Amino acid sequence: MDKQLMGLRAKIDQPCAACRMLHRKCADDCLLAPYFPANEPEKFAGVHRVFGASNVIKMLQLVEASKREDAVKSMVYEAYARLRDPIYGCAGTISYLHKHVKDLEAQLEMVKARVVESQGQRDQLLRALMEVSINGYNLMHPMGYDNTFFAGQNSPLLDCNMLHGDHPLDFTMDYHHVV
Repeated sequence: MDKQLMGLRAKIDQPCAACRMLHRKCADDCLLAPYFPANEPEKFAGVHRVFGASNVIKMLQLVEASKREDAVKSMVYEAYARLRDPIYGCAGTISYLHKHVKDLEAQLEMVKARVVESQGQRDQLLRALMEVSINGYNLMHPMGYDNTFFAGQNSPLLDCNMLHGDHPLDFTMDYHHVV
């Protein structure tokens, strides 16, 4: 349903919130009725307190009819912001949000640096493990000896020499592509 029709329908039952607050009769062509319905008196109260009724009417008259609803939404938002923060209003909220975004960006950079550091540590560990397995030590055996020395070819213990090369249980991976 069109906003103006809703405003007209509401006027039949009762005056709009603006006219009620200003203690005046709500005319059929009331400029404020479509935007300040009778069931939302706090909406006009805030706008009236910050801007004044005559200034709200003047501002709405300067805006083309198709954009008045957006203008009223902006006035309501600014009025509520001014009531919460009389000095800075919306600018204070915007400034706070900008600071919060910068803080979050700094935290993100710290997390990225930690990820890079952890990847470096992982790469160092993998290089050390590969070096140890190349030198013939079995990392799976508690004493670090080659499995075949104790258990022969069919040892249930994993021989670290299987961790690289063309073995079906090849566990080597290229971790540099993960970011």
